[in-house]
Amino acid sequence: MDLLELRNEIDKLDDELIPLLLKRMDISRQVAEYKVQNGIPVLNEQRELEILEDVASKCGEQGEVIKTVFSAIMDASRALQHKIIGGGVELRNLISNAKCEKNLTANGEPIACQGVQGAYSGEAAKALFPDSPIDFHKQFEDVFEAVNQNKARFGIIPVENSTAGSVHESYDLIMKYKFFIVGAYDLRVDHCLCAKQGVKFEDIENVYSHTQALSQCNIFLKNFDFTGITFSNTAAAAKFVSESEKNNIAAICSESAAKKYGLKIIRKGIQNVTNNTTRFIVISKELVIDEDAEKISLIFSAPHRTGSLYRVLGRFSMTGLNLTKLESRPVANGRFDYYFYVDILGSVRDEQTLDLLCALSDELPEFSFLGNYYEGK
Repeated sequence: MDLLELRNEIDKLDDELIPLLLKRMDISRQVAEYKVQNGIPVLNEQRELEILEDVASKCGEQGEVIKTVFSAIMDASRALQHKIIGGGVELRNLISNAKCEKNLTANGEPIACQGVQGAYSGEAAKALFPDSPIDFHKQFEDVFEAVNQNKARFGIIPVENSTAGSVHESYDLIMKYKFFIVGAYDLRVDHCLCAKQGVKFEDIENVYSHTQALSQCNIFLKNFDFTGITFSNTAAAAKFVSESEKNNIAAICSESAAKKYGLKIIRKGIQNVTNNTTRFIVISKELVIDEDAEKISLIFSAPHRTGSLYRVLGRFSMTGLNLTKLESRPVANGRFDYYFYVDILGSVRDEQTLDLLCALSDELPEFSFLGNYYEGK
């Protein structure tokens, strides 16, 4: 047979498979109705594993491939059953009881940020909450604690940069505190090399800044053989340089931080790429969902089995949702277990999306809905 004839044969087989798959889905619907009447949960993990092993044993060398196909069929059947049964009651109640606002506001209450005046986080806070005072804290966890102790309405923390990637400490704290994410802001970051008045470019040997800023400017540092020294924050580094008696040091910071601490801007725009952006999130003890919410953040763990993460991610694809971030972070239990942090584009006001999240909340070993929010730019 030529290629066209072979393709026609595949088309015929597909036409035979479609009514069988539809019949299977209809029986799955009937199974769901029976489970509702008898109080039986959707997921019967042991039965699924037995079926998949049986399928693999019947398919010879194609066993694992066909097993993957049947896994997808089972996931689709389970999604249908969840829709009928309406699981995830706790999550549904959390979302239905959440505050809904058109534009996120702190009503003049304090906002917690890491660093000192002149920090990029302060710029993000001012952009989001222009009428609120900003309280600066030394460490990222201090920001979480300020919110936890009701000393601040919201906290602002950086989570990723378009050049240097994720701020891992932020993700670890998100997983530790399980606060809600109620907003986000993408801040354009232009780094400057700054030093005390009178210090010349050729005098500089050591450059102080936050590890992210050093990473974002590492090409510049390498080209001029500068030694990068990690500091807690870009603005704090500027403050340190301004107060130091050394004349061979500089800081990488913002233009506003340089002005704040009386430093001379020696070079502007020293970051590796021109369009350098840092994403900040707004953390809160209370769930607030913006009317224009467009991004959903989740934390979950998956069973320690081959293909388990693949199957979870497939559920998002099945619902037509686009994942914009997937970050794995270790669980501090010494067993090499991992949490997964996920961002997806979508809204919990969409019925299919909410059904999926509720299904996953029932099925997965660990699942936390972090929020559905609007990301400003």
